[in-house]
Amino acid sequence: MHTLIADPLTHFIAQVVAIVALARLLGLVARRLGQPMVVAEMVAGILLGPSFLGLFWPEVGSALFSPDSLRVMSTVSQVGVVLFMFLIGLELDPRLLGGRGPASIAISYASVATPFALGAGLALYLYDGFADPSVTQVTFALFMGAFMSVTAFPVLARILAERRLLRSRVGAVTIACAAAADVTAWCILAFVVASARTSGHGSALVTTAFAVAYVAAMLLLVRPLLVRLAARVATPDAMSQNLAAVVLVLVLVSSWLTELMGIHAVFGAFLFGAVLPKDGGFARALVEKLEDLIIIALVPLFFAYSGVRTEVGLLDSGQDWAICGLILLVGTLGKAGGGTVAARLSGLSWRESGALGVLMNTRGLMGIIVLNIGLDLGVISTALFSMLVIMALFTTIMATPLLQWIYPAEAMARDLVESLEVAGPGGAAARAAGERVLVCLSHAGAAPGLVEVAAGLARGERPARLYALHLAPTGDRPSVHLGEPDEAVPAALLAACASAEERAVELKTLSFVSPDPADDIVRVAAVQSADLVLLGCHKPFLGRSSLGGVVGEVLRQTSSAVAVLVDRGIEAPRTVLVAFRDSPDDRAALLLAGRLAGAEGRVRVLAAGAEAHPAPELLAQVGAPVAVETVDAASLAAAVMEGSQDGHPIVLVGVAPDWTLVRDCPTSLLLVRGARPPEQARDS
Repeated sequence: MHTLIADPLTHFIAQVVAIVALARLLGLVARRLGQPMVVAEMVAGILLGPSFLGLFWPEVGSALFSPDSLRVMSTVSQVGVVLFMFLIGLELDPRLLGGRGPASIAISYASVATPFALGAGLALYLYDGFADPSVTQVTFALFMGAFMSVTAFPVLARILAERRLLRSRVGAVTIACAAAADVTAWCILAFVVASARTSGHGSALVTTAFAVAYVAAMLLLVRPLLVRLAARVATPDAMSQNLAAVVLVLVLVSSWLTELMGIHAVFGAFLFGAVLPKDGGFARALVEKLEDLIIIALVPLFFAYSGVRTEVGLLDSGQDWAICGLILLVGTLGKAGGGTVAARLSGLSWRESGALGVLMNTRGLMGIIVLNIGLDLGVISTALFSMLVIMALFTTIMATPLLQWIYPAEAMARDLVESLEVAGPGGAAARAAGERVLVCLSHAGAAPGLVEVAAGLARGERPARLYALHLAPTGDRPSVHLGEPDEAVPAALLAACASAEERAVELKTLSFVSPDPADDIVRVAAVQSADLVLLGCHKPFLGRSSLGGVVGEVLRQTSSAVAVLVDRGIEAPRTVLVAFRDSPDDRAALLLAGRLAGAEGRVRVLAAGAEAHPAPELLAQVGAPVAVETVDAASLAAAVMEGSQDGHPIVLVGVAPDWTLVRDCPTSLLLVRGARPPEQARDS
């Protein structure tokens, strides 16, 4: 092992490889368990430290993370934390701190004051056993209160987005409260750092006064200059390397100045990011330039360095673990309990209040940063540091399962659909009128064809009500869920609305981030009681009608009728060709063809043999002129191929496991699966 890491450079490279590889590997497991990436990074750091690697493979641990190599790792990880705090400040939109009404203000105060008071009270009990005698009781209590008050803002935002709550009322209030609470907690921590680095509270007040003056200078002098600088960048592509270098230098200078003042470098980076203008493309361009390197490499390094400093083995008695449990209980009661009660008193429902309390209780990376500051300053001991790391890890892990229990997916889907219905003309009463069609859009290119088909169903004597659903994928970047204005509309929905306007049909829209699009489509269709789910398919199916991926999952799970469009260019389908074998899905396809053609159109049916001829009562329900031709069952595919070239802009077929036409048909196709009883849909 020593021959592979013989010099400092190879030693550091080996550390980075081990840290990033393990973090990403555990990230795959965490994603399957519904946990954010930060949990995997925290666990990876602990596994690489003395609590696991050093315990079971001490020779490997001591060689890979030898004491003399930790100085380099410490320096690089601290730079990573400084840059990460700049990103947090950059993503902290000042609009989040206001405009949410008195509810957010009350909840913010409660979610800071309650855990701070409980944490400070707990510090009085822990002081004799876990604080250095050189640290005053007041400083120790202030630090514990500040740690208990902090919230993992980026983790919280990601969980909100993945649970479809980011744009909901509880999501908006939670983001505003977390932003305000974190700003308050970091201000308290700045005073704690100043107090720990100076000889007394008088000197700490002087340092704090310098810090206040620095904040004022940044807001009044530096920010106007940054506004002019940001005006040069309208899009991310306009961000040059020279401009990014200027910003990076200014971030480091700001960090350097706050470090010299005695309030730690992370405050300068956070403050500089916070005062940068968020309008236009400037902030987004900076995030795209810096975020990947920081999140992929530098942040895991910081977690690994924290893991090396975490020694779970120091908790070697039942009393130690009881104290660890007490810390977890006090932190959860203060943060989650205080936030929940304040939210309920502010008018939120118990479900919304519980969700807010659980989310505010996440500490994640922000908590680990605070703990490392405390350990570096000597405010807390290594044993207490280990206890608080465990507490930060568990409060982050708890968030997702508790939120799933408090706010199940079905309830979220129902709330989303209800907000859509209330927002539209006619409110809930409009739901009772007409058939409901859910148009699922993956991207802007799919909109024209799908809306064209849906528009055909929105005409006639009983026009269908159309709802467009766009599910944004979850991203690995924490910032992917932040920084976008509330009114931002995805390109897919903009294209769908434009197509609907051209065709003079009404279209309501709904969009949210989804970690599992198939499940969410099925849930929204069920809550909305959709009669038809319309999906797009943009690649030929391989094999014999193998409907896979999201489309296949929707077909298997939903009880609504499903139509899958293979779009090869489509105009208003007034003449429709139907391949008919008299299966239940073929009958559903024939009825849908009549809806698309309308009274002024025509439906041409190619029946696979005389025994597959549509029944008269079925033809009577079509609602459009129908011409039925009987062809040999073996040559049905060839007949459809030939007929599709005779002026039929679209071909409808029932979904069948042996259907092979999809790949070769030159015109657009609509594969139809009829409605199913709920129990049959789940079993199919």
